[in-house]
Amino acid sequence: MQTQTAQASINGPWSAKEIAQFLQDTCYPMRLACVGADGYPRVVSVWFLYERGQLFCASHSSSQLVALLGGDGRIGFEVATNDPPYFGVRGQGDAALTTSGGDRMLERLLERYLGRLDSPLAKWLLSRKAEEVLITLTPRRLFSWDYRQRMGSTVETS
Repeated sequence: MQTQTAQASINGPWSAKEIAQFLQDTCYPMRLACVGADGYPRVVSVWFLYERGQLFCASHSSSQLVALLGGDGRIGFEVATNDPPYFGVRGQGDAALTTSGGDRMLERLLERYLGRLDSPLAKWLLSRKAEEVLITLTPRRLFSWDYRQRMGSTVETS
């Protein structure tokens, strides 16, 4: 099944609504691929938030990820289960960086993935929040896959 939305083409068994629901509900880290200056891809696992058809991340301004995305904003990504039965969403798109809003996104990501802002990791990350960069990923292509039926499972997507 292939459809076209205002932002991204969609291919695979899930509708745009099902993809959006999965990305909103899932707390697996996103595997983000970007292009290095040498032309070879790099894959980085990052926390993300999905809203209004875009994926949002935060990274420290001195990180290699920020440097890579600043050089070439083309990205690939995957959000998927880590254990069988496998299902998830892959995509391609463009990244935009801004120094505005990275601190608030970091707080939202900490709440989403850690559930609180007072853990030692959260405190350390928040001590550097003024240097966080907001990363906005705009998908151009989305591909869903779902092996639950093939693998004989009835596990739900959310």
